[in-house]
Amino acid sequence: MKLSIKKIYFIIFFLIALLINFQSPANSSNIKYTSKNISNYFSGIILASQNNNEEALKYLKKVQFIKDRHSNFNVEFVRTLILLGKTKEAFNFAASVWKEDEFFFDGDLLLGLDALIKKNYIKAEKHFRRLNKISIYNFYYEDFFGNILMSWSKAAEGKKEVSFDLYNQIPNRYTHLKKIQNAFLQCHFNTNKTEQAFVQLTEDEDYNFSRYNFFLINYLLSKNEKNKAKKIIKTSRKLHNSNLLIKQTEDFISNKNEKKILDLFSCHNPRDVIAEFFYIMANLYASEKNYQLSNYYLKISSFLNEKFLPNKTLLAENFYFQGRYEMSEKMYNSIKPIGSTYSWYASTSIASILLNTTNKEFSISTLEKDFNSILSPSVEQYYELANFYKENEFYEKSIKYYSLALKNLNKDHPLVPKIFDRRGTSYERLGLWEKAEQDLLESLKIIPDQPHVLNYLAYTWIDKGINLDKGLEMLNKAMNLRENDGYIIDSVGWAYYAKENYIEAGKFLQRAVELLPRDPIINDHYADTLWMLNKNIQARYFWKYVLSLEGIEEELKDSINNKLIFGITKKL
Repeated sequence: MKLSIKKIYFIIFFLIALLINFQSPANSSNIKYTSKNISNYFSGIILASQNNNEEALKYLKKVQFIKDRHSNFNVEFVRTLILLGKTKEAFNFAASVWKEDEFFFDGDLLLGLDALIKKNYIKAEKHFRRLNKISIYNFYYEDFFGNILMSWSKAAEGKKEVSFDLYNQIPNRYTHLKKIQNAFLQCHFNTNKTEQAFVQLTEDEDYNFSRYNFFLINYLLSKNEKNKAKKIIKTSRKLHNSNLLIKQTEDFISNKNEKKILDLFSCHNPRDVIAEFFYIMANLYASEKNYQLSNYYLKISSFLNEKFLPNKTLLAENFYFQGRYEMSEKMYNSIKPIGSTYSWYASTSIASILLNTTNKEFSISTLEKDFNSILSPSVEQYYELANFYKENEFYEKSIKYYSLALKNLNKDHPLVPKIFDRRGTSYERLGLWEKAEQDLLESLKIIPDQPHVLNYLAYTWIDKGINLDKGLEMLNKAMNLRENDGYIIDSVGWAYYAKENYIEAGKFLQRAVELLPRDPIINDHYADTLWMLNKNIQARYFWKYVLSLEGIEEELKDSINNKLIFGITKKL
């Protein structure tokens, strides 16, 4: 992983600071600033930025003598300890460098958590209050990090009124976070507003709070309201079919394993709720592709509530995106014991890792082995296996498992139109057009407004020179559904080209090129249109440009080379 510019500037600044120290007379205090120690620090910082935390710690430990002079070292050191799961060491180090007259956000954060765990609430509040002072200079954290943690410190003491007062001091711009904290506080103090707070959260139309259906179900089960919990899971599964936590919760309930749901989390335990807060922070940083900081907050979350294994899914995903495939695979294996849903998700994810680390055949055979070990595969597992086959161009096998999934589904199941679409495109890749067309039309019969399916079917018709008017009508519909989709706009332009309306074709294809300037096929379509408009110089310019693009298929390359010599010798 490349170092960020900000990180490079920091390292250069630090080195300059150390080199300045060389100019002073040698004595026992500054003799430690040797080239060896500078090299150790430099190596530690680089290794940490490359996510090699084990090696980073070895080098950073060698220069701990600078901890009282360089606060940035303290941040790197304490975060490296946390990332390695050395939480107690991190607490001790934070205590050793903490000073009343200096601000050290991570230090106060960890010392506050340590005090909270030890039920020293006065000390915990002291450190959490300092987080607000530090955050004055950080708009991202301003007045919410400290107030949330102080609120839960007071909740741990049973001080309801003060806890809610601190919650109300969180700025309103953190509206989503406030809604979540309100629901958990209501739950913690067992108020009659708890269920309503969770329902309002999960029904919010402006943001996806689907995860919090789990916490609502967890609350209802803790009150022994199983029927209500079952209704919630049924509704949430329809609305959020792909949410792993909800799928696994449904599996627990259907197998009468409600205790497993209750074992994962309790809103009456402040540690569990604070752990969820740090998971939210980790998710936020992951969405910004800051995986290192995301992992840092995930490790704190896991330390606070080690029972909530589903959160390790995000850690596994972060490791994958960091290219740390061995660690990612280890994390995925660690979530398999949660239940069948997470086990199968882990298997498909590990298969994806093996695509990068071994080869396609080994990846497929590993996933097949895991699938065959499932005693009674669900329809969704058939579907997901079929998807994996399709994505890796095993089209015949994908068709087999799509068909098995369809065989076991009710006609009104939300997966049915998706399966017809995916099976249809697999048939098309195998050259079985009649079956492909039948499946794609069936998918549109169930849900007519599917821009992707409309585009795929209509474009294939046009490429075959059939149903041109119907195809153009469908493409205009798809374009109205997705106005700025370059692929659909390209298809519209290509439909006009097939109808020999080159002026209209040029308008749409020019727009498609503007949206997707590096797509070779779209550029080729536009060049063809320019040629038919007798703009031969411009056409050749675009054909040559296509040849300069990476990943162009040999068949297209040969076609363009031929057109550069002879032009277009035949129409569609």
